[in-house]
Amino acid sequence: MSVYSKPGKGWRYDFILKGKRYTSGWFKIRNQAYLAEAKKREEVENGAPLVTPPQPPSWEVRTTPTDMAFLDLVNKRLDYLKTYKSDTHYTQNVYMARRLVKAWPGVTCRQISPDLVQQYIATRGRSGPSAANRELRNLRALFNFGIKLGLIQTNPTQGLEFMPVERRLRYIPPKEDIAKVLLAADPDTQNYLLAVIDTLARVGEINRLTWTDVDFTGKYVVLYTRKKRGGHLTPRKVAMTSRLHAMLLKRFRQRDPAHPWVFWRRAWSQRAGQFVTGPYQYRQRLLGKLCSQAGVRPFAFHALRHFGASLLDQAKVPLGSIQRILGHESRTTTEIYLHALGEAEREAMEIFERVSSSAALEGKSRTKSHIAAP
Repeated sequence: MSVYSKPGKGWRYDFILKGKRYTSGWFKIRNQAYLAEAKKREEVENGAPLVTPPQPPSWEVRTTPTDMAFLDLVNKRLDYLKTYKSDTHYTQNVYMARRLVKAWPGVTCRQISPDLVQQYIATRGRSGPSAANRELRNLRALFNFGIKLGLIQTNPTQGLEFMPVERRLRYIPPKEDIAKVLLAADPDTQNYLLAVIDTLARVGEINRLTWTDVDFTGKYVVLYTRKKRGGHLTPRKVAMTSRLHAMLLKRFRQRDPAHPWVFWRRAWSQRAGQFVTGPYQYRQRLLGKLCSQAGVRPFAFHALRHFGASLLDQAKVPLGSIQRILGHESRTTTEIYLHALGEAEREAMEIFERVSSSAALEGKSRTKSHIAAP
């Protein structure tokens, strides 16, 4: 990480270029350190005198945007996502960054033109329009991030259009299929899936769940998400069902006090060269494997949130309550999760059928009387 902070001092940049180390600090905010680092890199690349660039007086003061290595911009964006966004979002961008660096090795941001981006997106389109659009969306966010920091001046994705996507209704598994999947799972995985189902939580929220977030007396759990504006880790309370309460209580009594997480694993780490313990990351292959064993149509974790929200909607639970349980900021987002055909829509079509049938009969009667007239 080329830019870092120390408590009580501020932000500092530290990088090696052409075999020599360059470092300077302390800056009041991280963006000032980024700007100073970019200017220093430009001076070194152009052979300018190696002097420490002055600190910007404030965030509002803008300096002239400079060019920078595309790889450096990617790394700065990843640093930001690692700090402020969810682990899943960060991981997705890491994969994208690897593809981009491989496709555009050694280029600067100014060398990336709209045509170059369009060619790359077209290549990604072979995997489907959704994959291409996701890549374009992330690329646009990457360059906007650089512009916001004053590191670059233009966004080469501006004006590029998303590929048309054939949208279909999301598949929501029936209760019978979910039951079969639970039966196919081992006891620990059954507990994990039950926690997802009975809280309507995101997988990352369950992975992050610790015993301090479980209140057995109040019968609720506290879930934390970064799916909020600004990337803040935001809590919300979700009431426990009776079966979730019983399962967690049993698990709590059998817990290992050395580990704070409700669900954790011990796995081999190639980076550390040893077995490590910690919370689960996104268990991408788990449900696919269980669906195959259970002989049901495959579905993903997020389908369980849609399933729970649809059940609540069918039971006429107020939309605001469903929104709070799901942890959505917007009701519009919550409405996307409601897949059940409501009684209001059924009643409306029944009224339409009665009205249209009456009109048809009336028209038929008039036609007959008109023919019979002399």
